[in-house]
Amino acid sequence: MTQISGSSDVPDMGRRQFMNLLTFGTITGVALGALYPVVKYFIPPSSGSAGGGVTAKDALGDDIIVSTYLQEHQAGDRSLAQGLKGDPTYVVLKEDNTIENYGINAVCTHLGCVVPWNASENKFMCPCHGSQYDATGKKVRGPAPLSLALAHADVTEDDKLVFTPWTETDFRTNEKPWWT
Repeated sequence: MTQISGSSDVPDMGRRQFMNLLTFGTITGVALGALYPVVKYFIPPSSGSAGGGVTAKDALGDDIIVSTYLQEHQAGDRSLAQGLKGDPTYVVLKEDNTIENYGINAVCTHLGCVVPWNASENKFMCPCHGSQYDATGKKVRGPAPLSLALAHADVTEDDKLVFTPWTETDFRTNEKPWWT
């Protein structure tokens, strides 16, 4: 009868630990490599200045040049641009053909539909469930629980439109902004 004696038949424990570590490391590396694009997808790209602002983009993804924009749009117009966090944001033109100092986030506060501007009714009207907002984005009819979010709209020295976060009192409701 053969006896099994100690260390000659049993692999060295150091080698076993190394193989376990190698296997664990390989699996972890593959999992992290697969998760990286998923995580990157949910983090919006940052663009803009250190002050938290972003340069407004048109439908083609180009920076909005204010002088050109004013030539192409009429007084009282509201058109979509890419704003903070990539959200669609309305650029509002005043009657004197200058840009209003605020932009209106076009995402409905009910279920997140993009709310189009209805010029004939002079208000924003959500096609999904009928919420309505006045010309400044203040809620006038539900089921949306809140008014549309605001962003500051400023013209830079190089004639570009920049959106920055609105943190002051909401001028439409005289309340603290819900979106900050």
